[in-house]
Amino acid sequence: MTTMDQRPADLGPDGETPAGATSSDNSTTSSDSTTQTPPSGESAGQTPTGSASVDEKQARQVAEAAREAEWRKPSFGKELYLGRLRMDLIDPWPSPDPDRAAKAAGFHERLREFAAGIDGAQIERDARIPDEVIRGLAELGAFGMKIDEKHGGLGLSNLDYCRALAMVGSANPSISALLSAHQSIGVPQPLKLFGSDEQKKRFLPRLAGGEVSAFLLTEPDVGSDPARLSTTATPVEGGYKLNGVKLWATNGTLATLLVVMAQIPKSEGHRGGITAFVVEADSPGVTIERRNAFMGLRGLENSVTRFHDVFVPAENVIGREGLGLKIALTTLNTGRLSLPAMCVGAGKWCLAVARQWAAERVQWGLPVAKHEAVAKKIAFIAATTYGLESMLDLACMLADDDRNDIRIEAALVKLYGSEMAWLMADELIQIRGGRGYETADSLAARGERAINAEQILRDLRINRIFEGSTEIMHLFIAREAVDAHLSVAGDIIDPDASLSRKARAGARAGGFYARWLPTLVVGKGQAPGAFAEYGALAAHVRFVERASRKLARETFYAMARWQGKLERKQGFLSRVVDVGAELFAMSAACVRARAAGETERELADLFCRQARLRVDALFGSMWDNTDAVDVAAAKRVVDGRYAWLEEGVLPPPGEGDWVSTWSPGPSTVEDVRRRLAPVGSPASGTPAPQPPAPEPPTAESPASESPAADAVERLATALPTEAPEGTPDET
Repeated sequence: MTTMDQRPADLGPDGETPAGATSSDNSTTSSDSTTQTPPSGESAGQTPTGSASVDEKQARQVAEAAREAEWRKPSFGKELYLGRLRMDLIDPWPSPDPDRAAKAAGFHERLREFAAGIDGAQIERDARIPDEVIRGLAELGAFGMKIDEKHGGLGLSNLDYCRALAMVGSANPSISALLSAHQSIGVPQPLKLFGSDEQKKRFLPRLAGGEVSAFLLTEPDVGSDPARLSTTATPVEGGYKLNGVKLWATNGTLATLLVVMAQIPKSEGHRGGITAFVVEADSPGVTIERRNAFMGLRGLENSVTRFHDVFVPAENVIGREGLGLKIALTTLNTGRLSLPAMCVGAGKWCLAVARQWAAERVQWGLPVAKHEAVAKKIAFIAATTYGLESMLDLACMLADDDRNDIRIEAALVKLYGSEMAWLMADELIQIRGGRGYETADSLAARGERAINAEQILRDLRINRIFEGSTEIMHLFIAREAVDAHLSVAGDIIDPDASLSRKARAGARAGGFYARWLPTLVVGKGQAPGAFAEYGALAAHVRFVERASRKLARETFYAMARWQGKLERKQGFLSRVVDVGAELFAMSAACVRARAAGETERELADLFCRQARLRVDALFGSMWDNTDAVDVAAAKRVVDGRYAWLEEGVLPPPGEGDWVSTWSPGPSTVEDVRRRLAPVGSPASGTPAPQPPAPEPPTAESPASESPAADAVERLATALPTEAPEGTPDET
């Protein structure tokens, strides 16, 4: 039985005429009649005893209520998915504010000098960022990069902040993860967007000076589905009592301030709902029960954190009750830019290694760079690094000028960056051969360069899960991409909508589609001389225009065909999103190269040529695929039909629960939080590079009011400072 949908060819990116507009649906997909399974990347861990069950409809309602429903500003990404290439929104290439850029340049130079002295290999061996490195970063102001100057921070733009993360991450990616989790999703960003003036004055100077913050949403049994959140905040006199357990809190073992998401029960005087709180990590009842360990980012300070009757004053609520998820999603609109910054940094590092190695290594009488199989990999790394950096820089500058809604663009660059960086690192290992698989320490022991390619691959793998797994990002972007359709026609496919609502939706949809559909037939991209201002890149821009219209037509056809069942077609939706990501990247590369010199135009052309092949393949697989067969086969696998295929090897471990339980109450284990050792103590470790000397204090900023000194002192004295024996994972 075939399950491939033989959809007639539509008007293609090359401008050919339609071959037909109808299709018979002969395939049957089991996913239409089965419960949707969470994509990979969901949380796994413990399940609270007696946690309330949430059905699929309730989960969707919670997620839908949290999203930003209105589009108050233009969005290049939204227009792209509607078949409208709005180059005017991104061209000319935005220019950073010169004054802010000049200030940032000095910080970047000091950070580069400091990062050059960090022993990244030591961090990898010890699974720990040394106290002196954290102190040095604090003294540089790195913990306040995104905090306004009036609150003691540096006030960097998104562009300069991301460039700083890429730089320091090249010393060791765990450092950029520390800084990013602290200020991209930790306390500073939610307070910047939703905090009161009093909260900003109370907390931001501490964080700018070097205190560490963490974001706690994920729970042992709650990941991408927040409706099942079980941490509670019960109203009491003067505030709330928090109870629950949080999992995978990056910076959790170090943080002194936490953003905690908890459910407030609805009651008289309390609207209830998921709410964001600022919590002092040293509050009675907060226990850091474990530091988690991972395949990569070994210096990451990531915790399991328990709250037992933790009192939080009412003034520590961010925004208002019930606003927690909206705060989280809005924070991530720009917060997600930090992760692809680290991916860009990884691409640059991979390119440098590939270039130098392939030019020197000789096989079969030639440098390996001259063998086509290797040359193609080098070209892919170079082109992809350029395309990804173009996407990121553009998204950052759009966020900085605050004239565009970048929720789609930020999500696209996070999705694209995490996937492509992994591929680039994998290709680097292949270029290096056995040396790519060998550790840096092993190479150095043999007298060779300590190139840690295998570590980069391990460190990058989490990016496809962090801050929204690839599967969740596909669904998130797809939801935003079809928002215009749902806003006018959503009630037509809503089974709970009344007949009158459906009738009104039908009238709205008729008017919208009567105006919109004709715009998808013919466009500027079919004119041979269009976009001539892009010179040799004009053909690529024309391709983007044609492909965006084709993408919009394919999406509309899918909506008309599957209607409400479209949300189950995750394979199709993923391809729609991936086409948009490639088109956004091509657009960014062409606009950037137009404003630059010949070498950048060469890279933009190379990237666009490679991207066009990927786009063509994605369009083809939209309708010619094995999605339905795969879903049916997976059901049989899970039911045990093919269990015999697992014979012949030792079985995986069978002891323990897949998802273990936890019980409310006080912690029964020792607190394992980490505090910085006092300066000069034996526990402070080996000396780290000293940051450049700060400028002498002025009358306006006396030395006794240094936020960095105050914050580091707080980190050092919050708990007893005796250094535990062994590594943090052993304590």
